[in-house]
This record gives sequence, structure tokens and C-alpha cells, in this order.
Amino acid sequence: MRKLFVSVVVCLVGVAFLCGAVWAQEKKDPLEQWKPKFDPSTAKYKCIVSNVSHPVLDGFAGFAIRDKLWERTKGQIYFDFKPFSMLGGEVEVLNQLQMGAIQGMAVSSIASTNLGPRFGVVNLPFLVDSFEKLEKFINSGKLFDHFLMAMDHQGIMAIDITSYGNYGWASVNPIRTIDDLKKTKLRIGEAAVNKLTYKAWGTNPVVMPWPDVPIALKQGVIDSLDHTLIVCNITKKFEQCKYFTQINYAQGLFIWIFNKAWFASMPADLQKIFVDTVKEVCKASRPKGKQLEEEQIADAKAKSGVTFLQLSPADMEKLRKQGTTVHQQFSEEINKLYKNDKYRPADYLKEVQNFMGYKP
Repeated sequence: MRKLFVSVVVCLVGVAFLCGAVWAQEKKDPLEQWKPKFDPSTAKYKCIVSNVSHPVLDGFAGFAIRDKLWERTKGQIYFDFKPFSMLGGEVEVLNQLQMGAIQGMAVSSIASTNLGPRFGVVNLPFLVDSFEKLEKFINSGKLFDHFLMAMDHQGIMAIDITSYGNYGWASVNPIRTIDDLKKTKLRIGEAAVNKLTYKAWGTNPVVMPWPDVPIALKQGVIDSLDHTLIVCNITKKFEQCKYFTQINYAQGLFIWIFNKAWFASMPADLQKIFVDTVKEVCKASRPKGKQLEEEQIADAKAKSGVTFLQLSPADMEKLRKQGTTVHQQFSEEINKLYKNDKYRPADYLKEVQNFMGYKP
């Protein structure tokens, strides 16, 4: 009996160690590989920056900004980048940013319209709908500068943009036609432009914060997603969704925004270094988006068996024509001018449409 007791105890201890090891593995810090190689506690200025998704999506821009700022300011600014929705969903984090509880955010262009409706211009269907068109818009001078002022009246400044690919539909069942789309339980982001777009397309989508998507997908609350294939593959949505319909109606974008009061608290030389560094890293990051998209398509096919689909030319033309109504419906919000706007066009949306070669 004593030997049996000892054997049982040994086995239990072994199981405990094994379970502990498994638990430790599961609880491993997801940011372990991106921890700074310096002691941030000595920084004079700390900038907590939230992001809802995986750091791979922006070409590691968040951590690249962190490290370059530390070097260029000689340790005066610590850019504390927090991806993976660590601080919550985008709408609640936007409120934290406005109140000054955090100092920055790489906000998706989808959620950005909650505090800056003008940002919605890049979400309008088939307006800025490719990597090439995005760069054209960014290099437009006064049009892009005016775009970046979208949240200025909310006490928030925008500096630049990074991309995470083209939007489409990831789905459990194939979406080959618009009629197929109408039969799905499609998740979209929390934004007015997206709601208007899918209403124009004759669907009734489920509006849901991104952190809620994994459970909703597993439980069958939704069976399809409006998102980019890069995001869907990197965040393992293709474990449930084995189809992706390539619509390419808009670019997935992160807009790098910061609390103006916090920014103003720094001396002029540090402000310049801060802005220049964010712009430099964003510019270097954007070309990686197109390459990353191609890599993720190949990866999704090879590892998850994802089938990529496209609508017929007739269905695509129908989406384009119906999408024109969204441009009209949201034009007043996009064209609205605020006190600090330096450029004051009579019809900003029309100017962007003409510049981008958009034809209703």
C-alpha cells in the first residue's frame, strides 16, 4: 500500500508539473518577442498607443516607431505600443484617447469615423480601393492634409496611415453571388459608412466589435466577415471560414492618431522628431502591405485550404452602382468644416472623387 501511495503521489506530481507547463505555455506573453531591448522606465515622456489587431498587420510599424523614437530622442520618449486589443475595442479606446487616459492609437479607418466622420472618405466603396490608389491619395497634398484634420476638433491629431490589405468576405459557406451574401450572417465593424454600404447592397449585417468575433464565429452567431484576407489569415479566422470572396471595395487602413494635449506637452524639438519618425516608419511600412497580402493568399491556400472566389462582372457592377448612394448619403459628414481647418473646400468629397478618377 505504501508503494502504491508513493507511486500515485509521484504520478500526481508529474501531472501537476505537466499541467503547469501547459498552462504556462498557454499563458505566455504574446508580446514576448517584441519586448524592448532597453529600460523604458527612464523615459521622460510616455505614449501609450493602442491597436486592435496583430502587430504583423502594420509591418511591425508600432514597434519600429517605438525603437526609432527611443534612439532618436536618446531615451526621452517611450512609445508603449499595445496591440491585440489589450486595452479593449476600438470605440471604447477612442474615448480613452480623447480623455487623455492613453496618448495614441493606430485606429482602423472603419472605427475612426466615430470621432472623425471625414475619415470615412477612405471607406466609401470603390473610391480608394487599391494599394496604388492609396498612395495616390496620400501624395495628394492639400486633400490628404485636410483628411488628417478629421479629428482635430476632438483634440486628436492624425499623422499618417498604414495599410492591411483589401476588403472582402471570409465565409463558412461560399459567397459566389450577391444573393449568397444576403443569406449569410455577416459581421461588419462599428461604423456608419459600413452600415450604409451594406444597407445599399440589400443586406442586414451584424454590427460587432472585433474582439467579439472569435466566439461569435465559433458559436454560429455569425458565419461570415467583412474584413481583409490578411487579417483573416493572421488571426486564424480561416480555421472556420474556408472561403474568401475578393471584392476589393476598400483598403484596410490604420490611421495613427494622438492626443493633442499630450503632444503639446513636449518641447518643439521632440515634437518634430515624433512626427518625422511616425511618417518615416509609415511610409516604409505601406509597400509591405501588398507583398504581405500576396504571401497570405498563398499561405491560406496551402495551410488552411481556403478557396478564393470572385463575383461575376455583373454583380460587381451592381455593387458599384449601389455604392454610389453611400457617397451621396455620407457626403455631408465628409464635407463638414471645423474651426481649425486650413483648407476649406466647397465640396471636399467631389474633389477627392475627381482626383481619384471615381466615376459613379
